[in-house]
Amino acid sequence: MSPILYIVIPCYNEEEVLPLTSGMFLEELELLTGSGRISADSRILFVDDGSRDRTWQIISGLARKDHRFTGIRQSRNRGHQNAVLAGLMEAKDRADITISIDCDGQDDIHAMEAMVDAWYDGCEIVYGVRSRREKDSFFKRTTARSYYRLLKSMGVEVVYDHADYRLVSSRVLQEFEGFREVNLFLRGMFPLVGFRSTSVPYERQERLAGRSHYSLSRMLGLAFDGITSLSIAPIRLITGIGLTVSMISFIGIIWAIVVFILGRTVPGWASMTCIFCFIGGIQLISLGVLGEYIGKIYMETKARPRYIISDRTGQERERNGRRDRSEDALPPPVPELKKRPENHG
Repeated sequence: MSPILYIVIPCYNEEEVLPLTSGMFLEELELLTGSGRISADSRILFVDDGSRDRTWQIISGLARKDHRFTGIRQSRNRGHQNAVLAGLMEAKDRADITISIDCDGQDDIHAMEAMVDAWYDGCEIVYGVRSRREKDSFFKRTTARSYYRLLKSMGVEVVYDHADYRLVSSRVLQEFEGFREVNLFLRGMFPLVGFRSTSVPYERQERLAGRSHYSLSRMLGLAFDGITSLSIAPIRLITGIGLTVSMISFIGIIWAIVVFILGRTVPGWASMTCIFCFIGGIQLISLGVLGEYIGKIYMETKARPRYIISDRTGQERERNGRRDRSEDALPPPVPELKKRPENHG
């Protein structure tokens, strides 16, 4: 029996590109269904991450025209990672396998065929990995590669050049539901679940329309989340720096005492200023890193919901249907009684 596939697509202010890529996703779904790889009950699940444009209206319109389109809407914008998680948890009990992919058309949709084939071969997680980055700018290419190396050096298990284009089985999602972190970095969390996995290479294309919503500040925020959510190496690095500076300071104290005894002390304003600035800078950086971890602990202890779904496609029809049925169930109106004439005797 063919598996049910849900393609999970996070969307945020994508009214320009969504009309173009929705047809591409449906065409790929039809190809996979026609080849017998997936069930005819498979769906395309859009996750509107609190868009401010007509994204939700477009998703609702697609769902009305074709039952294979479905969608959920978050109550407010909560970020790309939370949107992906909301879609995966929505599809967890309805699908045998899920594939998460961005809606901008940059990821090669046809790589889904190889992902499904890898699942048939026994892999529970299949990562979409970029085969090359020639289309990226030099700055983005260099920083991305440096970031993955940094994560590796800090003990974070990540797949090199993998973003959030992946196939995940329902078995993995059932286990992943137990991960209750508020600070999400999905590309570093799924390897922690385990199970057999593999990678499928693909070439990333230019965005079909609109503009990217991942600004430099958001990319840096995701990078910091990846490091601080999955590794305590920065805290250990601070400890190492502190020990090193303490040893150097101790040697400096001994040297100062020896010089004082020998009577060779010379006023050194510049050297003292450099030492104070160096130590002060180390202290501020250390406090900043510690504050980042304390802030994450603060958010985790609140245990706030990671997403809140405010709407689902088809809910309006269901509400209208319930309203119609409730009106049919009402008893017939009581006819108005004529007033009895008074008898004046």
